[in-house]
Amino acid sequence: MKLLTQANRKALPPLYAQEKKGNEAVAYVKFFTPDSNWSWYITEFDGDDCLFCLVDGLELELGYASLNELTTVTGPLGLHVERDKYWEPKTLREIRAEKK
Repeated sequence: MKLLTQANRKALPPLYAQEKKGNEAVAYVKFFTPDSNWSWYITEFDGDDCLFCLVDGLELELGYASLNELTTVTGPLGLHVERDKYWEPKTLREIRAEKK
């Protein structure tokens, strides 16, 4: 599965476009590992490789991720990172509230 479709690429704002929105920034795409509890909620994309996202892994934190690296990541059973095909855009505030 391609992690980002052309439609995803068009929907994602460029890096720093939502910087001043704080928790009102929107995550347009979600990636997850089907065999672990890690998820990446993508809010911005540089159009090439760099993603800005809310990462739910060991902690819930904001940071940068490499699209190329995520295509090579596997979970404990060897399954690759996937895109949630049913994801509906949500604000970071909504995502954080669901994680409590």
